[in-house]
Amino acid sequence: MAAAKAVLVAAVVAAGLIAGLFYAYAVSVMPGLAHADDHTFVTAMREINVAILNGWFLLSFLGAPLLAVVLCFISRARGELPWLIAGAVLLVAMLVITGAVNVPMNDALAAAGADFAALRARFEQPWVLWNTARTVLSVAGFGCLVGALVTRKA
Repeated sequence: MAAAKAVLVAAVVAAGLIAGLFYAYAVSVMPGLAHADDHTFVTAMREINVAILNGWFLLSFLGAPLLAVVLCFISRARGELPWLIAGAVLLVAMLVITGAVNVPMNDALAAAGADFAALRARFEQPWVLWNTARTVLSVAGFGCLVGALVTRKA
């Protein structure tokens, strides 16, 4: 029981971190870059996409959905199970969107040439849209894991 609670707390922290990261992109990074010129926008996104590939990011990005899925199998508390399942589904959906949409767009941006206006025109709006989707999913997943924590009995 104590191990499951520790895993739940770790999942909540990881989900909060990844939800906060995507939220920060949605409300500050991308709106800020929207005011930059094309060269600055493309260069900044390329550098951010390189910098974010680190262990701290991967710990929360992969850890939150993984821990949420594990909890669905190890939890013995009935009241929290619907919250855990919902949280796991939402966080896995965030992972799928990132891997299927955002990462390929990032890779295409990195591999493309220097026509910054054309690159930005193809990249910015779809990337922002899909980031908004993964932000909503990760925040909802975080909320569900908090719901599981709140419904858990000592």
